[in-house]
Amino acid sequence: MKTKVSIIILTTNALAMTKEQLLDVAKLDTGDFDCECLVVDNASNDGTEKEIKNYNLPNMKYKFMQSGANLGFAGGNNVGIKDCLRRNFDYIILMNNDLILQKDIVVKLVKFMQKNINVGLASPKMYFAKGYEFHKDRYKESETGKVLWYAGGIVDKQNVYTTHRGVDEIDHGQYDKIEETDVANGACMITRKEVFKKIGLLDDSFFLYWEDADFSEKVKRAGFKVIYYPKTWMWHKVSASTGGSGSPTNDYFLIRNRFYFALRYMLPRTKFAVIRDTIKQIFTGRKWQKWGAIDALLGRKYMGQWKYR
Repeated sequence: MKTKVSIIILTTNALAMTKEQLLDVAKLDTGDFDCECLVVDNASNDGTEKEIKNYNLPNMKYKFMQSGANLGFAGGNNVGIKDCLRRNFDYIILMNNDLILQKDIVVKLVKFMQKNINVGLASPKMYFAKGYEFHKDRYKESETGKVLWYAGGIVDKQNVYTTHRGVDEIDHGQYDKIEETDVANGACMITRKEVFKKIGLLDDSFFLYWEDADFSEKVKRAGFKVIYYPKTWMWHKVSASTGGSGSPTNDYFLIRNRFYFALRYMLPRTKFAVIRDTIKQIFTGRKWQKWGAIDALLGRKYMGQWKYR
């Protein structure tokens, strides 16, 4: 039997962006795998379902699912993951809908996982898409498209922050080694079905942000490796869907979910420091940082106060 691979793309009121992504998916090499692209719509009101429900791809099967509500990143993807597990897919690749894809990305990721059965989760090298760099004036025209966004993820366990290794650097091959990493990036990551069967789905109570760090930690604690795989790559239109650093979305969910991650995994001294920082945000933070801190301390999860914005 052929290896079954599903690419899950989540969308929420981003029809144009998702259609661009599907044009890229249509160009992917699928090798001898039985591939499918599954689009999960988080109850968009921009005509997404009408426009792409019956989309056709020349290189793989296509399926559309409606989640019925805005379930966030984890919740929306879980709708697709549950469907894929029910239909016994061997590998599931989660992809943002704001990517530009290398043609070989599916084949290389799947073959790597097949050869390394102790790996539970892997993410490729990721660049800023041209024009989406954090510091646009820093680079020459010849350097755009080669500016790194993710070359592995790092969890600072003293301060409870996640960072991307190599971010803002020009790629000169300095991160071309396959190696273990703290965090596989949710913008593009591949998982084998056995991982979900052992540890469960993504934690949808995070709603947005930190869920990939949480899932990566669970994967490692279950005895699998989490890997940065730089032998294929993609370009990311960074924060095109959430507004970027300092946006209300970032302010709320990053503050709140950092708190939950710390309470779940960090040492007591670090937990105390994060609780103190969270209380401080109530008095010194921007509006949605304050609400993120309040909801963290009150134990509100999922959309929390964000649904009243």
